[in-house]
Amino acid sequence: MSQKVDVRRAARCLLAVGVIAASAAPALAQDYPSRTIRMVVGFTAGGPTDIPARFIADRLATALGRPVIVENKPGAGATLAANDVMSRGRDGHDLLVCTYFDAVNTLFYKSLHYRLDELIGITLIARYGYAVAVANSLPVNSFQELIAYAKQHPGEVNYGHLGVSSTQNLLAKRLEKLTGMQMTAIPYKGSTEATAEIMAGRNHIYIGPPIGIISLYQAKKLKVLAVTGNERLSSIPEVPTLKESGVPLAAYAWVGICAGAGIPKPVVDLLNKRITAIVESPEYHKLVESSGSVAVSSTPQEFQKVIEETAADAAPTVRELGIEMK
Repeated sequence: MSQKVDVRRAARCLLAVGVIAASAAPALAQDYPSRTIRMVVGFTAGGPTDIPARFIADRLATALGRPVIVENKPGAGATLAANDVMSRGRDGHDLLVCTYFDAVNTLFYKSLHYRLDELIGITLIARYGYAVAVANSLPVNSFQELIAYAKQHPGEVNYGHLGVSSTQNLLAKRLEKLTGMQMTAIPYKGSTEATAEIMAGRNHIYIGPPIGIISLYQAKKLKVLAVTGNERLSSIPEVPTLKESGVPLAAYAWVGICAGAGIPKPVVDLLNKRITAIVESPEYHKLVESSGSVAVSSTPQEFQKVIEETAADAAPTVRELGIEMK
């Protein structure tokens, strides 16, 4: 008799566990957020990652009913920001405004607080090609003229980048190999600093997101000799692509919202739903697209595939260039 009671009691316990497990996921989403949410940006304020992040943070705070603050932690090729987020509790209250850097950095740095499979994508928020900005002080007006000038002055032409793993550095290295140019790399903490140095004439070339360059170009504070996409930008249609300029190279970048592995799926789904609604709003489209980027959203699964493909695509270039992991 006691055995039957024990069996029945065990069955009731198992049923109770099942009910708790089934109800836990919705409860997590209902209780979230329980405090202020941080969105950490690995670049300086006012840059092409920071501007859309602040737009989203403001509206996400309204949608979730809790403050959402943006923190800038520039430096070390965006690893300071990623390491900060990955070292915190992975409950959705610490988010990373992630970029190409955060996937590619896993190929470069042994000191990261995360592996590629620990970088969890919530949604993409933007996609863009790059603009090749050149100082007005450089006596060139086309990309072919830039190539000729750099060859005539090997090592005297500087290019700005945001870290050894940055797109700016990898693209510059690829351009050197494709064209025979020899340039000198100058590191900066963010796009704002790099473009300021271009306007001052202390830096000569910066391959950066259009959102931080187009307005300066239109104000004639710098030149734009080419864009890296397969098509010209509608906002500066007179500027040719690299391919049109005789260089067989095309490159794009992305921005998204990420978290560390372990973040509950209901929280990921809730954040994806709220942020996607913001990204799809006409106001966000206007903000992003007026500066040469494209507003894009995605499912977490689609974004995860982008993150993995980014690292896979960059790996051969890293090996080819012989850049060692630090």
